Amino acid sequence: MAGQRTGTWFGFGFCGFGQALGAGQTRQVLGPERLQAPADLLHVSAGWSYTALVTGAGRLQLSGAVCDEADGCEDAWAAERLLVVVRGRELQGWAPAAALHEKPLWTRVLEPDADPRPRALPLLPGAYVSPRPPFYRPLPGGLRARRLELGSEHALLLDAAGQVFSWGAGRHGQLGHGTLEAEPEPRPLEALQGLSVARVAAGGWHSVCVSESGDIYIWGWNESGQLALPTRSLAGDKSAIGQASGLNGGGSAEERVTGAEDTGPAPFITIQPFPALLDLPLGSEAAEASCGSRHTAVVTRTGELYTWGWEQLIGAPIVAVLGPETGAALRCASRDKAGLCVGGFRGSAGSPAAETQQFYC
Repeated sequence: MAGQRTGTWFGFGFCGFGQALGAGQTRQVLGPERLQAPADLLHVSAGWSYTALVTGAGRLQLSGAVCDEADGCEDAWAAERLLVVVRGRELQGWAPAAALHEKPLWTRVLEPDADPRPRALPLLPGAYVSPRPPFYRPLPGGLRARRLELGSEHALLLDAAGQVFSWGAGRHGQLGHGTLEAEPEPRPLEALQGLSVARVAAGGWHSVCVSESGDIYIWGWNESGQLALPTRSLAGDKSAIGQASGLNGGGSAEERVTGAEDTGPAPFITIQPFPALLDLPLGSEAAEASCGSRHTAVVTRTGELYTWGWEQLIGAPIVAVLGPETGAALRCASRDKAGLCVGGFRGSAGSPAAETQQFYC
């Protein structure tokens, strides 16, 4: 945590529980607003009904349906049924409704990790933490994890070599193996073999990865347009964020209807069980990606923020111009109906970027 830089953080979406999000004066923030947060804020974890903020001084602040504060914290991960906190070399699991000054549900001493690179929760040295029992599981031997993302029923893991693994439930195609079968252990995605991946993100029942070259691959459930592929629920909206390749190959679950002006049936993709390449407008290259339950957000290398998916949750697709000098980081809440995107946009030393952002929604 000490090696991270502070910056200006912004949020938008649903905040009906009073969680930290923009100015905090309404139930819905439609565009990015600066968070009312401590100046040394380093980490934000967004749950459905509450938000966890961690400062450089080790202060943990919870706002929303859960309100509390505690000192001596290095990291926090907010889930609806479990709040995980790192305090020194101890990992603590709390019931969110319980005060942080009471007794935690469980604790575990973290073993020293030979890899000095920081690991963001829910990834642990040699293991991972889950909101459901067992809370702690070792990784298969020889697997060196770099990043872990948890969906509602599945997990994505990015290893040190840039390879993507997935496991858990697969009934919505969220595992990316071309089937709807479950996987009990981490399994590499064969469709991404030979591709060096830089980022992964897991939504409720869909998944996204960003390659080192800035390409986006997306798969899983598309019921609300969270894959930016044609869907019946958004059929009235003729605009599109991007186009995907390889959609007519074996495996995709398609519906076909005939429109009044169509010369033939048009496909609707409900389930995409293997990774599809997604092209952003103007050939933009992606730098970061994050998923909510039924929406997706991507930041490009030139500082543009694209969002798409469940319209009742995020409103119309948003394009926020951040500027190319911002090392943008974003996180979307992963709970159903969450509607919360939180991002920290950091300008370089001496740069006015963090103070001069302009957003267009």
